[in-house]
Amino acid sequence: MLAEVNARPPADLAGLLDHLDALDHAPLLLVLDQVQDPHNLGALLRTAAAAGVDAVITPSDRSAGLTPVVRKTAAGAAERILFVRVGNLARALDRLRERGVWLHGLAGQADTALYAADLTGPIALVLGAEASGLRRLTRDRCDALWRLPMASGVESLNVSAAGAVALFEAVRQRQIAPGAATP
Repeated sequence: MLAEVNARPPADLAGLLDHLDALDHAPLLLVLDQVQDPHNLGALLRTAAAAGVDAVITPSDRSAGLTPVVRKTAAGAAERILFVRVGNLARALDRLRERGVWLHGLAGQADTALYAADLTGPIALVLGAEASGLRRLTRDRCDALWRLPMASGVESLNVSAAGAVALFEAVRQRQIAPGAATP
């Protein structure tokens, strides 16, 4: 059997804002600041879909796009989740904040562990590039920076692994929040 599929193109900032307006719940967003490895992007899309993320946002420049490798690694998630490419990530983060979305960045140098964060409201988890992490302008726009607790001698996780830990902490908190539906 052969099937031809017309892949959904990435949305832009206006499409993201329209999508947020249509939600009937507090958004859970994933922002990827210059994640370039297509396998990492595909794994993050798959994890985001499994976690119920409403959209994944990346900058247009110096970031992996929806390539065949990304789509294959995502195992169908690239077609199920809104993928957004923006020309200016800092401005997009400002627009999200104007809409009441709290920006939670992951940074290995942060003082406080992610498990102290309140991830139950409208949030965007912001992750940085594989080698360099969050860029300064992105970091400066985050409302809070968190780290993943690590055993001594381990500096960081792969961005797709770190994203999975952070997203499912948000899922856990949202499931136990007052008024949340139980799994």
